[in-house]
Amino acid sequence: MRILVIEDEQKIAAALKRGLELKGYAVDAVHDADTGLSHALDSDYDIILLDRMLPGSMDGVELARRARAGGQSAPIIMLTARGSVSDKVEGLAGGADDYLVKPFSFDELVARIQALLRRPPLVSTEALTCQDLSLNPSTFVVARAGQTIDLSQKEFALLEYLMRNQGRVVSKDTIIAHVWDGDSLILPNTVEVYVGYLRAKIDKPFKKALLKTKRGFGYILG
Repeated sequence: MRILVIEDEQKIAAALKRGLELKGYAVDAVHDADTGLSHALDSDYDIILLDRMLPGSMDGVELARRARAGGQSAPIIMLTARGSVSDKVEGLAGGADDYLVKPFSFDELVARIQALLRRPPLVSTEALTCQDLSLNPSTFVVARAGQTIDLSQKEFALLEYLMRNQGRVVSKDTIIAHVWDGDSLILPNTVEVYVGYLRAKIDKPFKKALLKTKRGFGYILG
């Protein structure tokens, strides 16, 4: 899953980026409203963390409005020190899906991210399933045909993204954008290597292969 952090306090942004990457998310962080809007409109994110008070030509509420008007549908969590009811109403009316007042618990933020990612159309229940394969994004448990499968953090992130997009062909570039940090230099061959790791664990020990290659296009789970 790929997250955009728009936060002008660079220490906070860096801490969020580190913490979320340790949870298996790919994270881009920017520090002003105009750059944030550009990223929100030009890139494909699964969730956006948006500070309300930002340097630039607009505040976070206006940024959310413009992002929604520009077609960005990813869930937005607004982060702010302004916690009055009227502030929250304004933020939610501007396009935010959730509102978290600073200072906040990192664990609470992660819980809210997971709750938003569980909303339709992404998933209808907490556990993701594909035939006899299941993945729980909250407990990090993966199982197939009743057998628990141990995955590395990156293998888990790759499988989660494929399961959220099962039945669709996803390209290597799309996988890199959502599973790896956008600031990192990742080669397409890296995706091939991790797909191989994943196949060895979720397919090879079982009779039916779920993860397939569409040559020239990418991969499809299902």
